[in-house]
Amino acid sequence: MVLELYLDLLSQPCRAVYIFAKKNGIPFQLRTVELLKGQHYTDSFAQVNPLKKVPALKDGDFILAESVAILLYLSRKYKAPDHWYPQDLQARARVDEYLSWQHTSLRSCCTRAMWQKMMFPVFLGHTVPPETLTSTLAELDRCLQLLEDKFLRDQPFLTGPHISVADLVAITELMHPVSAGCRVFESRPKLAAWRQRVEAAVGEDLFQEAHEVVLKAKDMPPLDPTLKETFKHSLKSLLQ
Repeated sequence: MVLELYLDLLSQPCRAVYIFAKKNGIPFQLRTVELLKGQHYTDSFAQVNPLKKVPALKDGDFILAESVAILLYLSRKYKAPDHWYPQDLQARARVDEYLSWQHTSLRSCCTRAMWQKMMFPVFLGHTVPPETLTSTLAELDRCLQLLEDKFLRDQPFLTGPHISVADLVAITELMHPVSAGCRVFESRPKLAAWRQRVEAAVGEDLFQEAHEVVLKAKDMPPLDPTLKETFKHSLKSLLQ
């Protein structure tokens, strides 16, 4: 049976999985789950992933959720080149270190920056208090500094001389605030040079293909009123 990937490229972890699979020539059937239409809340999708989140993977009878688990499963099953998730104990530990850190740091502030700066006012028609956005952008700046100082340092990529899944996870996160107009790279030449290396390693066409949806998010129509209250409730934490 053909591998199935349930994705919405508006989602940063979905973009990481999509780029990894495409770049490594992994055959898959794309099953699009449109988050902004609430399709992840449907009973049919809950049969695939009871967590009601994307990405999700279906490989025959085997079903897997969570983007990091999916990336590592794909790298092992399809024997992706070693640099993506190295066999060397310490090199792999560096990748694991970044993947463990980013969940509660970079992902959190990138997501909140995008939603507070663009999605709440444009998509939900909800005004975000200026002080809330200011605080979020300050936190984003602190995370970017940590990304440079702790992980990138003076290396070509986040965990060493070659691109890894850590770089894919990071770049797709950073494109979230970029899509909302945040100038993530403009005052950070080291980070900007890293982005260029990641794009070149992935391939510029694939990078643009994966980010086309999120970079056009500002042009989306407002949310269907019947879903607005559901989304306001589920996204309440993004205003904190």
